Amino acid sequence: MKRIFTLLVCTLFVLPPVSIAQKSKPSAAVPAPAFNADLYKGLKWRNIGPFRGGRSNAVSGVVGNDQVYYTGYTGGGLWKTTDAGIEWRNISDGFFKTGSVGDIAVSEADPNVIYVGMGEHAVRGVMTSYGDGVYKSVDGGKTWKNMGLEKTRHISDVVIHPTNPDIVYVAAQGPVHGPGSDRGIYKSTDGGATWKKVLYVDENTGASSLSMDKTNPRILYAATWQHRRYPWKVESGGAGCSIWKSTDGGDTWTKINEGLPKLMGKIGVSVSPANPNRVYAIVEAEKGKDGLYRSDDGGKKWNHLSSDQNITSRSWYYMEVFADPQNADVVYVLNAPMMKSIDGGRTFQNVRVGHGDTHDLWINPNNNQNMILGDDGGGEVTFNGGRSWSPLNNQPTAQFYRVNVDNLFPFRVYGGQQDNTSMVIKSRNNSFGITGQDWFEGPGCESAYIAFDPNNPVLMYGGCYQGNIDVLDTRTNERKDIMQYPSTNLAYRAKDMKYRFNWNAPLIASPHDPTTIYHASNVVFKTTNGGINWQVISPDLTRNDTTKQQQGGGPITNEGAGGENYNTIYYLIESVHEKGVLYAGSDCGLVHISKDGGASWQNITPAGLPECMIHSIEVSPHDKATAYISASRYKFNDYSNMTYKTTDYGKSWTKISTGVDADDFIKVIREDKKVKDLLYAGAERGFYVSFNGGANWNKLQLNLPVVPVTDLIIQGNDLVASTAGRSFWILDDLSAIQQAKGNFGSSAVKLYQPKPTVRYPAITIPEWMGNIPGLGMNPMDGVVLDYYLKEKADTNTVRLEILDAGGKKIRSFTNKKDENFKRFPGGPPEPAVIPSEAGVNRFAWDFRTETLPAIDNAYVYGDYRGHRVAPGKYKARITYKGETSEVDFEITQDPNLKVSPADWAAQQQFMEQVEARLAEISAAVNTMRKVKKQIENYNDLLKDRAEAKDVVTSGKELIKKIDKWEENVVQTKQKNFQDVINFPSKLNTEFFAVRAVADTHDPRVTQGARDRFTDLEKQWSAYKEQMNRLISTDIANYNKQYKEFNIPAVITN
Repeated sequence: MKRIFTLLVCTLFVLPPVSIAQKSKPSAAVPAPAFNADLYKGLKWRNIGPFRGGRSNAVSGVVGNDQVYYTGYTGGGLWKTTDAGIEWRNISDGFFKTGSVGDIAVSEADPNVIYVGMGEHAVRGVMTSYGDGVYKSVDGGKTWKNMGLEKTRHISDVVIHPTNPDIVYVAAQGPVHGPGSDRGIYKSTDGGATWKKVLYVDENTGASSLSMDKTNPRILYAATWQHRRYPWKVESGGAGCSIWKSTDGGDTWTKINEGLPKLMGKIGVSVSPANPNRVYAIVEAEKGKDGLYRSDDGGKKWNHLSSDQNITSRSWYYMEVFADPQNADVVYVLNAPMMKSIDGGRTFQNVRVGHGDTHDLWINPNNNQNMILGDDGGGEVTFNGGRSWSPLNNQPTAQFYRVNVDNLFPFRVYGGQQDNTSMVIKSRNNSFGITGQDWFEGPGCESAYIAFDPNNPVLMYGGCYQGNIDVLDTRTNERKDIMQYPSTNLAYRAKDMKYRFNWNAPLIASPHDPTTIYHASNVVFKTTNGGINWQVISPDLTRNDTTKQQQGGGPITNEGAGGENYNTIYYLIESVHEKGVLYAGSDCGLVHISKDGGASWQNITPAGLPECMIHSIEVSPHDKATAYISASRYKFNDYSNMTYKTTDYGKSWTKISTGVDADDFIKVIREDKKVKDLLYAGAERGFYVSFNGGANWNKLQLNLPVVPVTDLIIQGNDLVASTAGRSFWILDDLSAIQQAKGNFGSSAVKLYQPKPTVRYPAITIPEWMGNIPGLGMNPMDGVVLDYYLKEKADTNTVRLEILDAGGKKIRSFTNKKDENFKRFPGGPPEPAVIPSEAGVNRFAWDFRTETLPAIDNAYVYGDYRGHRVAPGKYKARITYKGETSEVDFEITQDPNLKVSPADWAAQQQFMEQVEARLAEISAAVNTMRKVKKQIENYNDLLKDRAEAKDVVTSGKELIKKIDKWEENVVQTKQKNFQDVINFPSKLNTEFFAVRAVADTHDPRVTQGARDRFTDLEKQWSAYKEQMNRLISTDIANYNKQYKEFNIPAVITN
């Protein structure tokens, strides 16, 4: 069916020439205030997931232990599994200074020795991060040390001598975006302490592959690759591309190209452990000459075996070959599919795997059915030759381009995951943690911006590469393609496209009218009817340099997926203050503004800003004329930071880069919504803050891993971050940062006012369940209270009290452990201890009143914790060394609940009544147990005195009565949770049960709970009367008998 799209084009655009730029001022000379990031260490980011693996370029197993494997990610660092892929844990955090891993090698002689080469080797035009050399561990990954080669940037292979782990080789691809001499083959004979470059071609040619003959480790084969990435093109191929051989441990090398094409691109090489004369090479070359080559004489001559398109496509991204260690005729070639040959490379079959785009493979040399594969979905393990694989949805290593949030509760987080789908995930849930049930696939695709009405996100708009865009109706789960001008554009030259879209093309909803959607290519589009019609509201806002709009790849292989489209708009934002005020930033370094809804545009690019990528633009929430831009030239091999600020709509700019680490660059700036000039910045290697509008930046990594932070957004005073390799993270409640403003003053203690907290149920993971893998973290349960201590309180007491609005104490905590606390099954939890470190501390009050008194060693199938209070006004007070700090705060009702204040008041009254009975029962049982103990002691004292026979007998009878009474109130035979189905619960447990029914998220107490409580009240009244009779009659009579023995009376209170 032919679809007709109406395109409404605005006919008048006012636009200064590209050469005109706005004046730019140097960085403001502001003295850097003293900043100590350690004082904020009590604040913690939390990783919400998703646990859906991201791109992996590096894997390794361990010879002799088929349960241990390592996977390296292209931003997410290094991970280890000790159960063959069931659960993964990061082992590089705190050690690695970059997060992109190129290769992993584990010593066969000593599996505790591990070398990791940094910098992904499958270098994309988008989502590619550089590395910082080689890291080494000598304790199985517990600790790491950087061993140098930092400037190699991207490492393709690391190879260790099979019997001497001090001899190690590194194949360095080198800088991908420019020339550099830090590339080639490096060798160390002292465990990485020193390195010698043993093979070097030129500043444009690195090493793409390295293979060692393990039967004679002096023989090595290497492939060199001439390559370069420009923002608009990937070059793969040239005179530097060759295969090399060394027979003296890498000291000298010889080209071995006989039988190979004259012009080659990227090459992978692998020598067969089963037959070391056989060497396989996968070669990028012109069609018909590309594909798999094999030598059966140690590389003297090569024979072309296959040009199967499934092993040669998109050569710059793949070209990895692996010879089977036990069968010389079996060879694997990695491409989008994983391909296998069993006839020496002549024909290939697809191996079904968990995810496409495969990049690295380790085959167990002792069992060729056991492998680990690294692909764009993570690391996966097989024990049956690839018939089945370990899961990928247990690795929180997703790469996200942008982040968005809605205004629902709990709010949801949106983003496009590279090499997967877009994602919509809850920021929290009311279970143990965030799982796969809490997210779903959103609109668009991997590169998506996602736009919607934040208050009613029923219709979700999602972008995709080459300008594709669809809208997802969440009511029907139907998707409609609403692309402005439907064209595949794949493999086209950008100059021949009607519209040039960035891989990550901006797509936003107007903050003033969410039915207005903007989309950007080289021009800006607008729709007000759900994409049925689009209006062009700008001219070309890029440099439009057609010399940079040619084929995306060469000289051999074209690249036309869209990542090399150039002269495109990369960021677009509408001012929250003024409808129709739009800013646009391009991937070629231009910034434009329109103040009239797109009718006219002005070039406001900072003067002197070179060709670069405008990553983000932030309009200040406090001043409509103030904006911030973050830009970078990393695609020009320049890793310096470029951030600017304007206070006059871009008429003038000030550079604000002071304090940013060398070779780091800010990708996004967000200004705090409450505090003017408090800025948050996500960078290539982490997170920064500024307290003075960007004049100075301070690294504030906290527990956030070293990973590219691609985007930030504030929701409800929480800061949400998307990352390129570690999924989504949230820093809950910015109050301490906002109120301290980098200056903690001279007070010994300071309590910060928390944000209003929604009363929301949370479930704590029971101790007996241990760690549950694959869960995104929920926020701390309750009201998050941040407080500053000038010093660590080692010996002094810090006391935190919670009070109601009238000043009545509800709960108190200290920093001291209760040494008298006794733990027993079914008993109360250990009292919480508040942290008391120097700097900002964080503690969460769980909404609950004081813990109920317990009956010693009595298992209770219930919860001793006090009930949760109702929404309302409260106070918190902290005291240290005689100084007190107090704040008011508010607990609010879950907006999804439709209940009244009267419902809350009735629930609280009911809870207090039930807890009063429970406290009464505990006190009564404990009293009667004390009576019983005294009688037992007296019987022991008098048992050998003949004249005391009657009183001893009376004591025994009284003990029986007390025991019988207690058996009706407490079930003493229960010792664990399974005993409750063997021994009936008694009165106290029934009170706990009815309290649990009422202490719920919805405060309305059921009539059933009230009826049950009434009946339990009657039962307790009867048992209490029995107890009172025991005290007033039986115990009183017993005490009379004791008078003649001159022994104190039994105490009953």
